[in-house]
Amino acid sequence: MFHLKRNLPHWERALRLGSAALVTYAALSGYTQGFMTWAAYGTAATLVLTAFVGFCPACAMVGRRYLDN
Repeated sequence: MFHLKRNLPHWERALRLGSAALVTYAALSGYTQGFMTWAAYGTAATLVLTAFVGFCPACAMVGRRYLDN
């Protein structure tokens, strides 16, 4: 089975969910138009996915690790 080691602390995962909610609200309420609306949806989906999985590929590429003590 493919396993990803978590590199996001719990507080950052909650922050990512909140940010995704704000970005989605901005896209749905008309603050964005055209391509930016789709980019906002993609950003929100990425934030939600990384928050639920607990692994961020961009953080892993720069060597960030989360030590759960």
